[in-house]
Amino acid sequence: MKKIDFNGAALKGNLKVPGDKSISHRAVMLGSLAKGHTRIHNFLQSEDSFRTVEAFRSLGVQIEKEQDVLDIYSDGWGLFQAPTSSLDMGNSGTTARLISGILVALPFETTLIGDDSLCRRPMNRIITPLIQMGANIKSHNNRLPITINGRNLFPINYTLPVDSAQVKSAVLLAGLLTEGKTAVTEKNPTRDHTERMLPMFGGEVNKHDQVLSVHGKQRLQHTSISVPGDISSASFWIAAASITPESHLTIKDVGLNPTRTGFIDVLKRMGANIKTDITRYEGEELVGDIHVKYSHLKPTSIYQHEVASFIDEVPLLALVATQAEGTMKIKHVEELKYKESNRLEATFEMLQALNANVTLLEDGLQIEGKSNLVGNQINTYGDHRIAMVGSIAGFITNQTVTLNDAACINISYPTFFDNLYQIAKQM
Repeated sequence: MKKIDFNGAALKGNLKVPGDKSISHRAVMLGSLAKGHTRIHNFLQSEDSFRTVEAFRSLGVQIEKEQDVLDIYSDGWGLFQAPTSSLDMGNSGTTARLISGILVALPFETTLIGDDSLCRRPMNRIITPLIQMGANIKSHNNRLPITINGRNLFPINYTLPVDSAQVKSAVLLAGLLTEGKTAVTEKNPTRDHTERMLPMFGGEVNKHDQVLSVHGKQRLQHTSISVPGDISSASFWIAAASITPESHLTIKDVGLNPTRTGFIDVLKRMGANIKTDITRYEGEELVGDIHVKYSHLKPTSIYQHEVASFIDEVPLLALVATQAEGTMKIKHVEELKYKESNRLEATFEMLQALNANVTLLEDGLQIEGKSNLVGNQINTYGDHRIAMVGSIAGFITNQTVTLNDAACINISYPTFFDNLYQIAKQM
């Protein structure tokens, strides 16, 4: 049990959040595929990102860690070794889906396993295109555990049936190890860290309109990468400052990739006082500071084409909507049903427990604003994002919020409570 009670306390001062999880995963993967010594600065030290590290160590890659710096020494993907046991993905869907795109092209058998939560999540979205490329994959009802017998593949032209950066990346990674040209078409933009990072390793990726393509058998080269702060982690503090009176907070050195700033865009439409200052580039990634002040908010519409850019922040947006002036519908977010929990229902239950006036829709939520939230016990369902949203609610409830499981936060943001208490000291 974890008790949170900061009711009425304004958020003030400066804050830095840990490295971006999506970029940390991809940096380890591409650094392992490349030949030579790759160094990653500000690597996210979370349970999920370490699953990727351990997976590539099992493939024979030497990876050393000193605080938040990761050193990767690889002979290149052509000399990966068959693992001696199953690769445990833990709770990391990103690791499972992206590494599958690599393993299908390697000349040995690998089995991927995961925790109970990950084993309930569908893998058919990556299995389908990879099998179209000739992959040999056996699964348990399109879920983990899966066994991959690597072989030579052939390139495909694949159109994503749903917006998914993980599926896009899995196909591109498989294409990178396959003779010929592999192309992926996406209907709406999704996070694009893979295609931004590939050129840093000497790889070539082409983009024309919504079509991305890679030529196979490219030889990637080692490099050095500095990971910006995770905007998904920063979003918790952006939300808290936006709805807590007298708040004025600056979050420094955050990744401001345009495919990840949808949450900020929606909050601005609601009237939030948010300013971003781009300070530099890290490779192809925009980095800058975010300044947030408390403001009166109003509802806004949510459009299907933008949902992929803030899907992880939807539970947080729902909490913010409880403090807006009027009724807000958050639609087109049925993808939440397939996250670490049924995140749509978990968000609904959490808001109900906090005394919000909320209705569960087939593809989202309807929230009545200006709710007087009341502290209560929150069932996090072992979902790190539900646990952190519940914690942020502690700034605006009139009683203590209690989380039944706060340890799950270590999956993505192990220093969350350190940052929370850091802010508390600045109040």
